[in-house]
Amino acid sequence: MSVTTAKGFRAAGVTAGLKASGTSDLALVLNDGPLKHAAAVFTSNRVAAAPVYWSRQVLNDGRVDAVLLNSGGANACTGPEGFQNTHASAEKVAGLLGLSATDVAVCSTGLIGEQLPMEKLLPGIEAAAAALTDDGGPAAAAAIMTTDTVAKEAVFAGAGYSIGGMAKGAGMLAPGLATMLVVISTDAVVEPEGLDTALRDAVRVSFNRADSDGCMSTNDTVLLLASGASGSYPDLAEFTAGLAALCQELARALIGDAEGASHDIAITAVNAASEHDAELAARAVARSNLFKTAIFGNDANWGRVLSAVGTTEAIFESDQLNVTINGVQVCRNGMIGDSRDLVDLTPRQVNVEIDLRAGDARATILTNDLTHEYVEENSAYSS
Repeated sequence: MSVTTAKGFRAAGVTAGLKASGTSDLALVLNDGPLKHAAAVFTSNRVAAAPVYWSRQVLNDGRVDAVLLNSGGANACTGPEGFQNTHASAEKVAGLLGLSATDVAVCSTGLIGEQLPMEKLLPGIEAAAAALTDDGGPAAAAAIMTTDTVAKEAVFAGAGYSIGGMAKGAGMLAPGLATMLVVISTDAVVEPEGLDTALRDAVRVSFNRADSDGCMSTNDTVLLLASGASGSYPDLAEFTAGLAALCQELARALIGDAEGASHDIAITAVNAASEHDAELAARAVARSNLFKTAIFGNDANWGRVLSAVGTTEAIFESDQLNVTINGVQVCRNGMIGDSRDLVDLTPRQVNVEIDLRAGDARATILTNDLTHEYVEENSAYSS
């Protein structure tokens, strides 16, 4: 159940000493082929990290042979030195594995605004290269964790092929073409153009709909690598559906591990005039701190749902809106519905449905509540 489940991939996770905690902090994923096809989506944050700039260039030809990932430092806002450090890291991987540095993608995560300690990173790369194994996926998934409390992995079994993936993220989760660090591997035979189409479709309905705190990272990267080692040529629509299912599983895991969260919340807007409208309405609620704190307090305050929906350009009539929380329709026709006291918010899972009554489209945004623990953890993140 990992990024090495698909044939043709090896991975490793080691401790390079980048984290004060002494836990593993450097991961390496290698595509042994025979194909080296790849696609990616990156943060749309205009303040992007050095590894994002580097990896965008690597992906220009649709080929990636290896991915180097480190936690313990974002290498963002680090200027020319930071970019050179990314380049040097890729060169180190390439030299050890007989690759071209321009085929090595690099991902970093951690504190913004500090240079990576290259005197630790480069020897760590040597250790990771020596530790590569076809069952090293779990170790790699553990090595990319920052404030995560558990590693995130998922697998999809297709007809004659597999897709496996790992992800990290517990905060700064908000869509910007991607929402964290993710590496996905498949042994299916898919051309780079098909991978790009499939990945963008899958990300749209998964990671782009996981919105923990409305804060977009500088380092967000989702990479999809294809080895072709299974010899299976899946139908692209079928492959995309499987990929989307895997990405949705990882997205749920990210929200489930959100910093300090005590509730996992699925907000679904239904009967919208368009999918875009549904997403707008659901996301507005997901980003409402008033709504999120109400859920933390086990308060089914549906007025905060309506007020958030009302800030959007989605098509609806305010006297037609219905809101249901955990099965209880607390708002009916834009007015008082069943008593909010009937809503049980003690379970961790919370389901909110907003009926716009304007069409037949729908979309779900995943989020979490806003807790004391979230504030405490992020107030001390750089200390």
